[in-house]
Amino acid sequence: MPESGRENDFQLVSTQLEKEDELTSFDEAERFRDLLLLHSNQDTEILPIFQQRRYPKLYVDGPFGSPFEESLNYEVSLCVAGGIGVTPFASVLNTLLDGWKRYKLRRLYFIWVCRDIESFCWFADLLCTLRNKLWQENRPDYINIQLYLSQTDGIQKIIGEKYQALNSRLLIGRPRWKLLFDEIAKCNRRKTIGVFCCGPNKISKILHKLSNSSNSYGTRFEYNKESFS
Repeated sequence: MPESGRENDFQLVSTQLEKEDELTSFDEAERFRDLLLLHSNQDTEILPIFQQRRYPKLYVDGPFGSPFEESLNYEVSLCVAGGIGVTPFASVLNTLLDGWKRYKLRRLYFIWVCRDIESFCWFADLLCTLRNKLWQENRPDYINIQLYLSQTDGIQKIIGEKYQALNSRLLIGRPRWKLLFDEIAKCNRRKTIGVFCCGPNKISKILHKLSNSSNSYGTRFEYNKESFS
């Protein structure tokens, strides 16, 4: 216990992370360890307590998983995002960008519904980079991207020459969910498909109901969600 009236100073160390050092829920434990343990060749300002190598105790709780991590454990997954609900899927896409072959997943249907065109810019670079990587590796069918602009006064596009591939996947209106499920079931007969949703409860309820519906192709849909109102 500290003595009465005594000031307790906390000494901290600061370091600037490069872009590739950003942590997501799928980052390896070794990467996290390397970021915590300082090395002499890092461009950091080390305060006296670290120079003396008397490290404070650090307790790390987690990581805590979410249903979306399981999307990599299906042969086929359907990921549906509504607006800002795309955020949890960023770690999945980044993981596939780092290397998809070590996972069970062999086909990903990625559906993203937004009200305005600007929202797609949040992860446009990530989607384009992943698509281009898969094309270079002769796996253009690995990811099926469908972007839906639910509210618009006319034809719009994501501004930028590099986004042409995404503009070709941009649709006006809302998804026809029943037709989408039927098409996926037809293309993946007798397989089990993981369904993952982060978006408004209305979309979540529709997907849950369709996942529990039978189809004539022997395809089974398993529903997972992380929804918001």
